[in-house]
Amino acid sequence: MAGTLNKVMLIGHTGDEVKMKYFEGGNCIGRFPLATNEEYVNRNTGERVSNTEWHNCVVRNKAAEVCEKYLHKGDKVYIEGRIKSRQWTGEDGQQRYTTEIQVQEFTFLTPKNENAAPANNAAPSSSQPARNNAPAPSKAPAPQSMDDDEDDDLPF
Repeated sequence: MAGTLNKVMLIGHTGDEVKMKYFEGGNCIGRFPLATNEEYVNRNTGERVSNTEWHNCVVRNKAAEVCEKYLHKGDKVYIEGRIKSRQWTGEDGQQRYTTEIQVQEFTFLTPKNENAAPANNAAPSSSQPARNNAPAPSKAPAPQSMDDDEDDDLPF
């Protein structure tokens, strides 16, 4: 295999509001923390263990403005992007390192009525992969009676 892949898919809750930084020329960057949780039962003690992993998410330009407007602390969001590590020298002269999720696509999963933002029907531009709608709940099929199973021609 000649190619490589750097792709991240996360579903989590935002840990803070989107912090925006604007640059000359109209570009901007939005940053926010995203928490994902892992829960399991410890086999030795039988107790339930919960671990939270925090991810630094970075979104750019128009998508950042959409996130700033509609994404609030505690909201559930689906994120797709790339892992990017970078380093810089801090004000104290020490080398600093961070790993970020460069967000390329996102979908808001918190329904509008649970969200603290005012209701607004303005959708993001169609050129953006972002979507500001929660997936519609699917209807479960009607339960079948045992008599219907006899007509099946399935081998199991």
